[in-house]
Amino acid sequence: MRWLDRPAGDTQITHRQRLWLYALAGIIMVLLVAPTIIVIPMSFSASQYLEFPPRDWSLRWYEHYLGEPEWLAATATSLKAGLLTMLVATPIGTMAAYGLHVSGHWLARWLFILLITPMMVPVILIAIGVFYAFVQLRMVNTLFGLVVAHTILALPLVLIVVGAALKSYDFNQELAARSLGASRLKAFLTVTLPQIRFSVVTAALLAFLTSFDEVIVAMFVSGGDNSTLTRNMFNSLRDQIDPTIASISTIMIVVSSTALVLAQLFGRSKS
Repeated sequence: MRWLDRPAGDTQITHRQRLWLYALAGIIMVLLVAPTIIVIPMSFSASQYLEFPPRDWSLRWYEHYLGEPEWLAATATSLKAGLLTMLVATPIGTMAAYGLHVSGHWLARWLFILLITPMMVPVILIAIGVFYAFVQLRMVNTLFGLVVAHTILALPLVLIVVGAALKSYDFNQELAARSLGASRLKAFLTVTLPQIRFSVVTAALLAFLTSFDEVIVAMFVSGGDNSTLTRNMFNSLRDQIDPTIASISTIMIVVSSTALVLAQLFGRSKS
């Protein structure tokens, strides 16, 4: 137990003096994670209804999910929308963050606030506005419209993550490359981007997860052959409480957690 009397950081505060903080953090973590953990055993229940703890164990709901064309089609739509949103939002957000950071204009701060507005406005209001606009443009129930709507939601995350990385980056390195004849684009791609790549990868992952997990906007602008997985899950929970949603939720948890771990490993291996 000697570690308790060691400094917890650069200050002289010891781990023993911070025990209350560790306990508080542990309680908060349990409260946040517990609902997620409960879903996992529920997905292996043999019951016809959502049941915790399960009395009998079975893979019937995973088999039902994998054998139902409607669920698989919705999964394919969510994956396509997530990947396309990632491919659109990441470069646009990265370019916006770079442009705002290097710009010395006083409008840059206001433009930044404008671009992150989707994070400050309730999603339901965004969904209503997007639905009204998409009806006029005939983009409702289309994959293109879904990607556009999800890109609006993902851009602020990309902008903030990449912008934070640029603030800690030494731009003298890029200036040195440009002084040796490299264009601004080449200097960014060969000098700046490799050094902020972990933040860009993280931003891309967040953009994908934002689209993949989003349900409110999807309820308004997706449907028919382009209904998303989360939309179908919401409808299933509302109409009949199908335990299949527990198995799908477990799969989504595994996919999201795996993606986050791979992103961390990627960043460490390249740093």
